[in-house]
Amino acid sequence: MNTRILFALFVSTAMALGACGKKEEPKPAPAPAPVPAPAPLPAGIAVTSVTVGKAIGADNKVTAAADAFATTDTMYVSVDTTGSGTAKLDAKWTYRKGGEVSVVKEDSMTLNSMGPATNEFHVSKPDGWPAGDYDVEVMLDGKPVGTKRFTVK
Repeated sequence: MNTRILFALFVSTAMALGACGKKEEPKPAPAPAPVPAPAPLPAGIAVTSVTVGKAIGADNKVTAAADAFATTDTMYVSVDTTGSGTAKLDAKWTYRKGGEVSVVKEDSMTLNSMGPATNEFHVSKPDGWPAGDYDVEVMLDGKPVGTKRFTVK
C-alpha cells in the first residue's frame, strides 16, 4: 500500500508542477487585411488653348487662324481641353467701339470629357458685322481661361 500512496503522491506532484510551469502566451491577433488605396479623383478639365479663325475642320480645330475679318465672315473660336470629368464651357462675344462694349452673343456647353478634346463656338451675321474691335472670352466653370481680340474691317 505504501507504493500506491507514493505513486499517487508522485502523480499529483507531477501534475502540480506541470500546471505551475511555463504559462501559455497569448497568440498575436491576425494582421488586418490590406486596404486598397482609394481611386484617384479625376484630374478635371483644363483649357490648353483658344484659337480664333475664319474656318474650322471636322475635328473642330481652327484651320485658318485670323485676327482680322471681313464684315461677312463667320468668326470661330476653337477651344482645346485636356483632362476628364464634367465642366461648363462658355464663350462671350463682344463688340467694342469707343468706350462702349456690347454683347454680340453668349454660348455655353457642358463637357463630359474622358481626355483631350476640341470644341468650337461661332458667330455669323448675314447682313454683315460693323467694322471695329471684337473680343471673345472663354470661361471654364465660370472662370476666365482665355480672351482673344480681333477686328472686323
